Formats: sequence, structure tokens, C-alpha cells
Amino acid sequence: MGTKLKQFLLDSETKAFDLDHRQKIRFNIGKYNAAVQNGMAAYDHHELARERASFLKTQTINNLDKYLVEFENNFTKRGGKVIWAQNAAEALKEIGLIMKRKRAKSVVKSKSMSTEEIHLNDFLEKNGIETVETDLGEYIVQLNEQRPYHIVTPAMHMSKKDIAELFHRKLGIPMTDDAQQLVLTARNLLRDKYTSAEVGITGANFLIADIGAIAVTENEGNARLSTTFPKTHIAVVGIEKLIPSMVDLDLFWPLLSTSGTGQNITIYNTLLTGPRQPTEKDGPEEMYVILLDNGRTNLLAKPEQREALNCIRCGACLNVCPVYKNIGGHTYETTYSGPIGSVITPHLAGFEENKHLSYASSLCGACTSVCPVKIPLHNLLLLNRKQSVEEGLVDKNEKLAFRAFAYGMKNRKLINFAPAAVKNFVLRKLQQDTWAIRREPLTAPAQSFNEQWRKQRGTS
Repeated sequence: MGTKLKQFLLDSETKAFDLDHRQKIRFNIGKYNAAVQNGMAAYDHHELARERASFLKTQTINNLDKYLVEFENNFTKRGGKVIWAQNAAEALKEIGLIMKRKRAKSVVKSKSMSTEEIHLNDFLEKNGIETVETDLGEYIVQLNEQRPYHIVTPAMHMSKKDIAELFHRKLGIPMTDDAQQLVLTARNLLRDKYTSAEVGITGANFLIADIGAIAVTENEGNARLSTTFPKTHIAVVGIEKLIPSMVDLDLFWPLLSTSGTGQNITIYNTLLTGPRQPTEKDGPEEMYVILLDNGRTNLLAKPEQREALNCIRCGACLNVCPVYKNIGGHTYETTYSGPIGSVITPHLAGFEENKHLSYASSLCGACTSVCPVKIPLHNLLLLNRKQSVEEGLVDKNEKLAFRAFAYGMKNRKLINFAPAAVKNFVLRKLQQDTWAIRREPLTAPAQSFNEQWRKQRGTS
């Protein structure tokens, strides 16, 4: 059993029986689910919107090479610079070079899962650059020295009391249960960071090919501040975030916000087409878009599985997943958790170390039913399992067990010959560290099905 799998099982056991954690998650996810249900009322035909979005994303992913070049051409026409990064190391190297040229001492960041993916904060801090997360949820988990718990809501696992205690401990403010006061504390501390930082870093929700722009969706306005005051703006974006045209935002922006938070549309939606132009009054002097592969082409090369790249990171699949709601986001020990994380992480970060995530599912299909771009997540989890077997990544004991099971099931005489006591002894041994930890052990009946059938039918 691999180290990551052992840790996953240990953490899952701990979190599943942590009643305080479960209460917080039920409460927070419950609020989101209620909001999403209300938000869906704005759609006359939500299923049609999902089908259109699925079709558009599938067409784009199948022609990704064409749209990436189109985006680059249109973005660079307005003075933007595009950097292609095959992996995290290349992305970090290029960001490091930009920081050196700008003699940067501080960076402000808006919420970005792609920068979490390449561990950008650790890299910058090791190079002596102060890095401040400006999204409130990200700021909270940064103060708490944790990774984001959820794709959309980084601090979902924390209650108002937890945050108050954190601010009291880290920022020295008096204890308070006033949420507005906690928000104002963070706001006041962050304001000076925007004006002093040399570089602003964001992700992007969408790359728009026909106008060469990135689209950033947020509810706090911190991304706009992070891209307005610093003289240099770097956007780190996965290559799968492409959509063909600006008019497609009419479909994708509402789907993203409604599926993620229940809003008809998020409060701040910004299009950035490059650095400040001569006639413009604000914006960065330089703008870079780092197009991040980091394993995405591994998925792209698999026609049956590449549909996972359609994901728009709304977080809906996490909110309905019974496994996620019991074990929590940090248990996965990955950038992307929940059903979508279990599907894509083995391809992005290596199958051998992460194949166990594809088995961390009940295959109930709830994730598939809520996905705004209709990704068949439960089927992709099965395809991942199939791939791990085909690549010989299955544990030797598991192989041996299935061979023994297959041999026994194909030999009726052997099944009938072994007495129930022997069968139950074997079953107890097999279940003692798995099924029987929390359940009554499975037992074999005194007579096999074959024997019972003959007895009932009165045949020999």
C-alpha cells in the first residue's frame, strides 16, 4: 500500500468521525445548496444551457491547438506577452525571471487554483518575496498555514468562531463574533498591500480566443485591485480554460455563478486584454499570461477521458458528493478535491501516487447530475480505475485476491466442498482491516446458493 493511500485512509477515518467538522461542512454546504436551488429558478431551460455549454467546451477542447494560437495572436497584438509552460517547474522559472527583472519585493494575489497547483506561494517566499492572498477566504487559509479546502470557498471548513480566534492569534485583534468587523480588519490590512506591491498575480476563469482576453470572475473586487495598482500583472491559466468567443460568456458566466454560489451572476466580472494602452488611465504597464499544461495534455491525448478538461471550476460536484461531505477537502492532499479532483489529479500529478482517489467514490452519479457542462464524472472515475489496472498499478495482494476469487467462482465443486466454518474463517481474515472495522463481518451461509437451489427444486 502506497504512502499517500495510507495517509488518505487515515485522514478519511479521522475526518469522517469528527462531528465538529461534519457540522460545519453540513451548515456551509447547506447554505450553498439552498442558494443554488433558488438560482436555478432564473433558467427557463437549464438543461438546454448545460447541453450548449457541454457542446461548446467539447468542441474547443477537441480543437485546442487552434484556439490557443488564436488567443496568443490576439493577446500579443495589444502588447501582452504569452509564456508557454509545460510543467510547474517551467512556470515557476519564468515567474522568477520576471520577479528579478522587476526587482519585486512583494506580490498581491487574487484567488487562483492554478497558482496553488504549482505551489507559487512557497516558491516566492523561498525567494524572499512577500506574497499576500487578497481573496478573503484565501487570506484566511494563508494565515492558518493551510491549503484551500474547496475550489470556490477556500475556508469552508472554518466557522466564524474559528476565524475570530485565528485573527486574534495572528493579527492581535480583540475576540469578536461580528463578521463585518472581521471582514473590515482584513480589508484594512490588505489595502496598503495593493499600492505597494510591484506585481499582481491572478488566474483566469476563461481565456477568450477571438479577442485575446482573460475573464476574471469574483465577488470581492480584490482581483481588480490586484491587476490595477501593480505595474506588472501575471495571469497563470490552465490551457483548458479556453472558450472561442466573447459572446460565449453570455452562457458561461451565469452557469458558473449559479452552479457555484447560486448567484445569477457574480458581482465583479472583468475582461483583461493586455497592458495599459496609451489612451487608458489605469492598468499594468506589462501583462503576462502563462499558459500552463502541467499534465493537461496527458488527458487531452485520451479521447475517452479528455471531457474532464471541460470543467469550469464551479465546485458544484464537491457540494453534492457524499464522500467529500464526510472526509473534507484537505483529506485528498491535492490541489483539486472532490469528484473532479479525483478524476483529473492522477493525470496531472501521476497515476501511481494518486490512483486511489478514483476509488474514493460511491459512484452515485450526483456529481454528473449537477455539472453545468455535463461531464460524466462517475464514468470517468471508472475509466481511471480501468487505466490503473491496464498500466499494472494494482497492488500485488489485490491481484492475488481477485485471481483466487475468480478461481473459486469458476469451480463449483470447490465452493461446495469447503464447509461454512472454513469460508467464514477466510472471510473474517479478509475483512478484519477493511469492512469489519465499522460493520458486522459478512458471513457465508451454511449451504451454498447452488446447494440451496437444488434443495428447493428437489433436484440432485
